[in-house]
Amino acid sequence: MTIPDRAIDRRHADMPHHAHTAETVIAALSSDKNGLSAKEAGDRLLRHGANSLPVGKQRHPLFRFLAQFNNALIYFMLASALAAGLLGHLVDTGVILAVVLVNAIVGFLQEGKAEQSLVAVRDMIAPSAAVLRDGKRISIPVSGLVPGDVVLIEAGDRVPADLRLFKARGLRVDEALLTGESVAASKHVDPVAEDAALGDRKSMVFSGTLVSTGQGTGIVTSTGLRTEIGRISALLGEVEQLTTPLLRQINSFGRGFTWFAFLGAAILFGFAVAVSGFAWDEALMAVIALSVSLVPEGLPAVITITLAIGVQRMAARNAVIRRLPAVETLGATSVICSDKTGTLTRNEMTARRLIAPEGTIMVAGSGYDPGDVLLFDHRKPAGHGTALSLARAGLLCNDATLRQDRSGWHVEGDPMEGALVTLAMKAGFQPDVERAEWQRLDEIPFDAAHRFMASLHHMSLAERVVLVKGAPEVVLAMCTNQEGPAGPVPLDVELWNHRIAEAATEGERVLGFATRPLPAGTDSIDFDDVEGGLTLLGMIGFIDPPREEAIQAVAECRSAGIAVRMITGDHAATARAIAGQLGLDDDPKVLTGADLDALSDEDFARAIRETTVFARTSPEHKLRIVQALQAEGRVVAMTGDGVNDAPSLKQADVGISMGLKGTEAAKEASEMVLMDDNFASIVAAVREGRTVHDNIRKVIGWTLPTNGGEASAVILAILFNFVMPMSPVQILWINLLSAATLGLALALEPAEPNVMQRRPRRPDAGLLTPFILWRIGLVTVMFTGIVLGLFFWALGQGRDLETARTMVVDMLVVLEIFYMFSVRYLHTTSLTFTGAKGTWPVLTALAVVVIGQLAFTYLPVMNTIFDSRPLTFLDGILILAIGAASFIVLEIEKRFTRRLFAEQ
Repeated sequence: MTIPDRAIDRRHADMPHHAHTAETVIAALSSDKNGLSAKEAGDRLLRHGANSLPVGKQRHPLFRFLAQFNNALIYFMLASALAAGLLGHLVDTGVILAVVLVNAIVGFLQEGKAEQSLVAVRDMIAPSAAVLRDGKRISIPVSGLVPGDVVLIEAGDRVPADLRLFKARGLRVDEALLTGESVAASKHVDPVAEDAALGDRKSMVFSGTLVSTGQGTGIVTSTGLRTEIGRISALLGEVEQLTTPLLRQINSFGRGFTWFAFLGAAILFGFAVAVSGFAWDEALMAVIALSVSLVPEGLPAVITITLAIGVQRMAARNAVIRRLPAVETLGATSVICSDKTGTLTRNEMTARRLIAPEGTIMVAGSGYDPGDVLLFDHRKPAGHGTALSLARAGLLCNDATLRQDRSGWHVEGDPMEGALVTLAMKAGFQPDVERAEWQRLDEIPFDAAHRFMASLHHMSLAERVVLVKGAPEVVLAMCTNQEGPAGPVPLDVELWNHRIAEAATEGERVLGFATRPLPAGTDSIDFDDVEGGLTLLGMIGFIDPPREEAIQAVAECRSAGIAVRMITGDHAATARAIAGQLGLDDDPKVLTGADLDALSDEDFARAIRETTVFARTSPEHKLRIVQALQAEGRVVAMTGDGVNDAPSLKQADVGISMGLKGTEAAKEASEMVLMDDNFASIVAAVREGRTVHDNIRKVIGWTLPTNGGEASAVILAILFNFVMPMSPVQILWINLLSAATLGLALALEPAEPNVMQRRPRRPDAGLLTPFILWRIGLVTVMFTGIVLGLFFWALGQGRDLETARTMVVDMLVVLEIFYMFSVRYLHTTSLTFTGAKGTWPVLTALAVVVIGQLAFTYLPVMNTIFDSRPLTFLDGILILAIGAASFIVLEIEKRFTRRLFAEQ
């Protein structure tokens, strides 16, 4: 009788399937090894639903586009457009609105793929699966799988659901996307401990992972969101996208500035009408002039352009930015949480240590490139005969091959076996020649149940020899002797255990190799031929080596005050060894996922501060670590390439995914993609991020005081009831000319010296730092005093109002030019040859402004439009001399105040 689905649910919902026998799990699912009937499967499909991940709720493109306008400084630009329209300057209004529209389009396109993370995770699931239905093998869509189905998998398949294995032969599964393990996991059918970590559940295979070798059959235990990959998808959907520091600061600044501007304008309007005796329409024009001078209408556009320039520069360094504000956020990064496999390491196994009875040989090189390394002098075999035999055994008891193309060397087969082929080539062997001379007659394939592989080879003179490769403790148990200088000698088990432990402390995975001659004419082998009486050839230690550029990048991060945390699914010993080689810390402290689970919240927070390496972690651990760091006020960048990294990538302030080896889920959850999978590119991106933030501060530090000088002159004219030193249209001319040129030139500035020797800025440090605020106040007062002094001097000399105003406009433009040269260097003096000569953007902007201002002053049509007047040569000399003097004064002031404010 068929057990109702509800009863099945209760029986296996919370069952740790990996800890029970396959028969127990099958019984709990009310199935058998011949699979379900078609009717039963259909009924369960109605109850459990399709084996697929749900599509996340996505915003309509229209709403996503409109959201780009929800920014305080964008409101400033719209207010500026309204002010210009009220003044009748329709062309200026159109320009400002066009800038707003371009900004919205850029944001819309940059963030258009942000909501595809869940879709990318769903695509990791295989499209079809081989199952047993009514005792017959058939192929069905993956979406039709239900708990209790029997699924058959083989090399090359992507596992379609979570399965409890009841058959496995030579089965190895690449679980890197879930566990971070760099080597395919061996699978078997025996139960494991109930509290086993995900990577140690050898009796289970999980949805979305890839079968590397062998065959297996298992029963479906979980489908859809109930699978491990589905659980990660649910975590990803629950993570709330954080607002970046730049957006928080700009919005905060914009809201405060909006209230200040409009409140000030209202007060001045009332004062002008009630106290100063202005007519209401004259007062309104004065307030409009104030608004035009005060509102930095070009600032949002220049900030957006600054970020876009950062994007282009990073793209040239193989770092693709998916969301504009992430450029600046990188500059505030104080912690980088990095996956190990393929990010800090090459994700290519390398035979690093060759342990022969006569000693240990350390092998140079990394990856699968054999180079031109010769480990042995083949003309003098006496001193290294066993080591030579060990390298040859690794080549012969091996199914992998190497191939070379334009991109380098690649392995076909198991990565560790590929490393053995590379080792043999480094030793001077030619794989094809050796395998032809040592013809393989039979083999015992590797299986997780016995943890070794054996191969029978035909030697010259009809001799036969069996070679064995496997787990070191297994191979040692099969040996009675070891190779010696004059032949086999008794096995020194204690010595070999010491050598194995020594390799393990270096983070190496170890394989043992042994041999045994067999009688001539032997054409097949079985377990009786290898279970005892073998002679140990030695051991070989493997490691997934660190990237050389990653070592340098970590060192630069430390010099920049950026902590690097390794979060990996690998074993603690391996992770600790790699951390030491990378230089993450002088004495890296390691905690495993199990250690973290045992900590209280208070101890967890303390452990996060003190620990460098987190090993055997789950997606929940990664997410919790990132959240704990953020809770301490850290700006966290998280790197990763697997589906298991997606939730923490999305949670981090900057998610960084790998472009070559990364999954689509990781890319879609991230703000930045490294197209070369090079950790060093992160450091280049951080450098660029710091430069971008410096440039944004420069733009603000230049824009606000120049606008402030204009606004102060207008305010004083209203308060003291004297004629305006500039007309509204002249103020608008100054802003449009300078913001589009001088402000943009600052956005293109290169990095200042020692930008990566500064500590990360505090995440709560506003754009308006004490130094910038001081500069705004000082320069505003200086500019106001200079322009009003020049204005009244010109009137006192008998100049007409139009000429005096022209001198004021020219004076302001010249002051802005000299001040731009001062602002180019916030952390050092600009009184150098490099500072004086400028860059090509600076010189181009200078040329445009000079030509524009000459046209404003001397071109008749411009005189008509802006009510300006030509000036004398001496007027020009006077204006330039005052500008140069202001530059020298500001550089002297900078020398003292930058130390006072300890500017970061």
